[in-house]
Amino acid sequence: MLVLIGILIIIAGFLLRFNPLLVIMASALATGLAAGLDVTAIIAAFGKAFNDTRYVSIVWIVLPVIGLLEAYGLQQHARSLIGRIKGATLARLLASYLLLRQAMSAVGLTSVAGHPQTVRPLVAPMAEAAAEAQGVTLSDAQRDEIRAYAAATDNVGLFFGEDIFLAIGSILLMKGLLEGYGYVIEPLHFSVWAIPTAIAAFLIHGVRLRLLEKRMLRAPGQGTGA
Repeated sequence: MLVLIGILIIIAGFLLRFNPLLVIMASALATGLAAGLDVTAIIAAFGKAFNDTRYVSIVWIVLPVIGLLEAYGLQQHARSLIGRIKGATLARLLASYLLLRQAMSAVGLTSVAGHPQTVRPLVAPMAEAAAEAQGVTLSDAQRDEIRAYAAATDNVGLFFGEDIFLAIGSILLMKGLLEGYGYVIEPLHFSVWAIPTAIAAFLIHGVRLRLLEKRMLRAPGQGTGA
């Protein structure tokens, strides 16, 4: 029954409003000692648990880095860069990102880009700058719409690109489900037949991006565009 002392430590620690991390560590240490483990074995268990779930800690590293970059003008530099590129329009920029996102997802690099690390600090500001370079004076509502389309572009690229990758969870799930009903299909076949869908998604969303651009340019008081 001594191994249950860890539960009492957790209850007492939370009731006394101690630091949750310290409470959990103290509980684990007490439980390990009560179970007959030495301190070295307990520390080794902590290390293994941290190593096995270290991807959870990456979030707490990435977010402050992105915050620091934005504080030092990342979005302003992105806007300035797109303003110096000739021929960069709102539709072309987002379509290029869509193609890049699909291509990376198709080879399994689904975590390289995304909303917090790419869309918010880079793609959305660059899309706004591209629209402004075309002579559009953006209202708050138009800025929100461009940001929404930038996020949607990332979603479309990831969703329809990742199914081309052989080892993605969705393909493995479909393979296992169909095998349960007696249909043995190789993952390669799923990947190959995902390519036409990805192409269709690119074309359809590309048209939506072009319509967005035209809608921005046709708004009252806007420029004639590029």
